[in-house]
Amino acid sequence: LASFLGRPHNRRLDAELKDDIGSAAGLVVSESGGDVIRIEACLMEPLSEQPELKLTGNLGDVMKESAAAAMTYVRAIAKELNPDASFRFDVHVHVPEGGVPKDGPSAGVTIAVALASAFSQRPVRGDVAMTGEITLRGRVLPVGGIRDKVLAAYRSGMKEVILPEENLGDLEDVPQNVLSEIKISAVSDLRDALRIALRK
Repeated sequence: LASFLGRPHNRRLDAELKDDIGSAAGLVVSESGGDVIRIEACLMEPLSEQPELKLTGNLGDVMKESAAAAMTYVRAIAKELNPDASFRFDVHVHVPEGGVPKDGPSAGVTIAVALASAFSQRPVRGDVAMTGEITLRGRVLPVGGIRDKVLAAYRSGMKEVILPEENLGDLEDVPQNVLSEIKISAVSDLRDALRIALRK
């Protein structure tokens, strides 16, 4: 293949499929099709009375709003995630490959999972990718590009995909041989996504 297509630009590393704290795999659609991106969240002791949310990685306005909603939701359920701690941290959310602009609402679930992992210190399953818009109350709303996103998860070696329940009908466009090898978990509430994505 290399002689016809040239040297591969990127290679998937097995390390990317390992469980990690504060890092979750999100599914996106770009001009070249579906892709898997890593979203990282880091919590730090606040430097002031008002906790700060810092966002990096060339994010658009809609994605920034998703991050703010995810932070609010995780703060609201903080006692469920970690009964011994209060959510009073400066938060840094980063999406690598800052040279590529990123926008859209479908990263809400992924950001919330990464934040919940960082706060609870429970690792995120490395073999799970996710997509979905969220509300402040934790509802998971439908998004576009499901076919391309599921195919991207399959190509990346993911074993399970979390997607909005209202997107189940879009799976008709996904080849059956792909669906037979990857588990689809449809959710309507963020708590369900957290139960699937976070290790015990």
